[in-house]
Amino acid sequence: MSLVQHVTTFEGTDREEALVDVFLPPLERQISLEQASERRLSLESSEFPGQVKTIRRIISYDALKAPEEMQEDYGGVTPYHISMARRILQVTATVLACWFASGIVFGFAALKPILIQEGVFRELCKPEEIDMNVEVCLEQDLRLNFFFSLASTTANVSALPIGTMLDRYGPRLCYYFGSLCLAAGSILMSLAFQIDEFDGYTIANFFLALGGTSIFLPSFQIANAFPKYSGTIVALVTGAFDASAAVFLFYRLAYDASMGRFTPQVFFLVYLIVPIAITIAQMTFLPSESYKTPPQLDMKIARAEDPTRDVHSSDDELPDDEMWQRRKTRSVRRRRRLNKLDKLVGDPEFRKHQEEKLEHRQEASKVWGALHNKPAKEQMLSPWFILITLLTVLQMVRMNYFIATIREQYDYMLSSSVLATQINSFFDWALPLGGVISTPFLGLLLDNVSTPGVLFILVAIITVIGVIGSISAMWAGYINVILFVLLRPLYYSAMSDYAAKVFGFATFGRVYGTIICFSGLVNLSQTAIDALTKATFHGNPIPVNAFLASAGFVIGAALVAFVGIQSHRMHKRLEDEDAMTLTNTEVDSMLDNLLEENEPRSDGSIANSF
Repeated sequence: MSLVQHVTTFEGTDREEALVDVFLPPLERQISLEQASERRLSLESSEFPGQVKTIRRIISYDALKAPEEMQEDYGGVTPYHISMARRILQVTATVLACWFASGIVFGFAALKPILIQEGVFRELCKPEEIDMNVEVCLEQDLRLNFFFSLASTTANVSALPIGTMLDRYGPRLCYYFGSLCLAAGSILMSLAFQIDEFDGYTIANFFLALGGTSIFLPSFQIANAFPKYSGTIVALVTGAFDASAAVFLFYRLAYDASMGRFTPQVFFLVYLIVPIAITIAQMTFLPSESYKTPPQLDMKIARAEDPTRDVHSSDDELPDDEMWQRRKTRSVRRRRRLNKLDKLVGDPEFRKHQEEKLEHRQEASKVWGALHNKPAKEQMLSPWFILITLLTVLQMVRMNYFIATIREQYDYMLSSSVLATQINSFFDWALPLGGVISTPFLGLLLDNVSTPGVLFILVAIITVIGVIGSISAMWAGYINVILFVLLRPLYYSAMSDYAAKVFGFATFGRVYGTIICFSGLVNLSQTAIDALTKATFHGNPIPVNAFLASAGFVIGAALVAFVGIQSHRMHKRLEDEDAMTLTNTEVDSMLDNLLEENEPRSDGSIANSF
């Protein structure tokens, strides 16, 4: 499971430090009062009420990059300069690239039976185990599961260097690098099946995971090709990542249908078509330069709406007729540009509606801006960061462990390899479908339910899965799979949403990147957990699952309680700030009235002082 899978918010707003209303003149303070709904978005602790100011930022994966205070209007292509047909083709190709390449390593549960049947790592088995004709021996199973855990760790940890490459050199280099890694992984995997002395399986899967991340991360930027529909495009890219887990599923179906004649060495050679096609697409019609981001387009709109840009100081040197003609030409050109931008981004009414929706999401979260404008180090020392990191580390290990060992777990719990195979097959289909089907509903949930509420739902599902996963029954196995494939996209979407709302976009690369890297490294403990289950508990997965579920409940409950208390305090503080603003305004109004009453009244004539 990859933490980069559901970073669906690629652009958003951070709040800036609040202005202190008590220092504002009465009239401006009254204006601030009338903008109370905007002020409610400020969660900064302050002795006085504040006026909110927000700044739009583009999400950055570069953990070493200093936060930028504003998005400059340089670099990038304005989408209306590219034909709509070509942009549609670019979006389609990007989604297909993600579908066939971005997360194929997470279809390991479907590939593992083929690896076992082909005798991968069979040489690690003891002679007596081979004589007993066991389907998979202990050392072989541990090595196969490490084959997956290293790939899942790579998918997460590599997000840091790939994110840095994306931010500094653009998506084109990322696609080329990703294609190279996918090609290397495919060739090494094919050679490993052909040459007995060559053990290239694990390193090949490492390259496949690295290539998948290199393809997936830059794919979000294609949403800027159609800014008005960027949310839909992001959902398509995310769904394509989930669907990519089915690549190995479809290969297994072909493998079984051909009675094993469609061998893995042939499949991985055929798979070379994918990186080659991505490379050709990048060289021909995919964008060589990123499209302009929403903040950059906002700046272009602001300039296009400014009529003073039609007047140049050099116009005074021209004759009147020529001067007015030039100004008229500039005005027509500016209005034409504004019309194109309105069609691209949406007219003023549409943009206003989008801003209102954004404000609603921020208010609904109850935690938006909690640590915005704080240094990354201070953010990472807070309970906000520590608790979500602990829960994420635990859930990543638990989810990837389940993906790698689902068949062995139910083989033991149901005492039937046939029933375990049925659950494994159901899981192979449910895993990609669960992510694709749930993607549209995740946005509705995260936009309309408060962050404490979303965390409560997560902890509830985590606890239920822990209970259901300990029941040795066929019906419990199916329910466990269904809950798992729903929890998987929900958790990682909610986690990235939490990070953006609490920590902000200015430090997102550092904070979220740290969570990704740390969780990925701890994910290597899957091998130790697997060995503990098979050696100490003799294959019984219930003790490990029960411990992971209990730990998840404790940490999750602590996170829900902390966030709930903090959000209540923030709401109370904002109410107090609003009340203080109202009181200060009323006092100022009374003082102004008293001063007016004490002033000498005059009808405008000059009084005779004599």
